[in-house]
Amino acid sequence: MIEQTWRKSSRSSSAAQCVELAVTDRVTGVRDTKNRSGGVLVFKARAFRAFLAGVKQGR
Repeated sequence: MIEQTWRKSSRSSSAAQCVELAVTDRVTGVRDTKNRSGGVLVFKARAFRAFLAGVKQGR
């Protein structure tokens, strides 16, 4: 479990389908905003940064 502050994108509206992130130096956690007690996907920080870079480049 990640013991960090969870945050939602500032671009998400309150009614939108969105996720929340908790970021540490080592991992990034991703969870469904509507089901906060549900499962959490945990990615190594380096892998998540590579994923975001790919999204930003349109890959």
